[in-house]
Amino acid sequence: MVDVKERPKAQQMRGEQAMPHSIRKIGVVGAGQMDNGIAHVCALSGFHVLLNDVVADRISAGLATINGNLARQVSRQRISDEERQAAIKRITPAKSLDELGDCDLVIEAATEQEDVKRKIFAALCPALKPQTIVGTNTSSISITRLAAATDRPERFIGIHFMNPVPLMELVEVIRGIATDDATFEATKQFIGKLGKQIAVSEDFPAFIVNRILLPMINEAIYTLYEGVGNVEAIDKAMRLGAHHPMGPLELADFIGLDTCLSVMQVLHEGLADSKYRPCPLLVKYVEAGWLGRKTQRGFYDYRGEKPVPTR
Repeated sequence: MVDVKERPKAQQMRGEQAMPHSIRKIGVVGAGQMDNGIAHVCALSGFHVLLNDVVADRISAGLATINGNLARQVSRQRISDEERQAAIKRITPAKSLDELGDCDLVIEAATEQEDVKRKIFAALCPALKPQTIVGTNTSSISITRLAAATDRPERFIGIHFMNPVPLMELVEVIRGIATDDATFEATKQFIGKLGKQIAVSEDFPAFIVNRILLPMINEAIYTLYEGVGNVEAIDKAMRLGAHHPMGPLELADFIGLDTCLSVMQVLHEGLADSKYRPCPLLVKYVEAGWLGRKTQRGFYDYRGEKPVPTR
């Protein structure tokens, strides 16, 4: 469960009166870790949320996760139990994309694969109102290119939340070449109501955070690959030597090694610079299905009582 240490000031005002006039109902496509976090913060901030996934069981599991994370906030006195109950009541399962037709904003947070996202937009857009804004939580893929796959490029925008969403204060906002001013302003207002801070990025591969973060993680993997240090030494060096809250290999496991590889591939292909070449060891781990915490093995083995380095 997410341990939320700090309650955003803007979340002290909740309910209908706190919501932006133009955006009241949010659709979230996907019920994984990021999607659940987005639904969590939206519902807690007074928005009505429809949570969709292609697998119905994932929606049920997502709702259970959200309730558990809200309960954690209650136990730490960040919110009241009444707020938890109200937030849960604002989230409705949506078994099909057609059920999102009345949403004012739909946020896609599917896996970081462009072909998957394009298929979602192709199925989603015909069901939406003409004025509905479509946002993508992509961490690296071109907003302009994704927007071109929709029927509303002027109402398409990048809304990149950080993980874990309830804890992290930042949201990157990325305009495509066709994104209009009204969409940009409505998106900024919406994010403000979530109690988040905004960093506006140009539409370049991996934007700001991952343009800086993922090459650092990739370099840490090269450091392991070349035998400069083992997993424990590399993570300890960055935690104690640079005051990072997590070592880079532990962080890679948290993000998901498949996601790390996808972002590095976008950077390598999009910028055509060899310094962004994904480390062969990262590729090998992904090929083995060792994707980090979500598969119980990555640079650490999580199947026992405490994580154990795998190299």
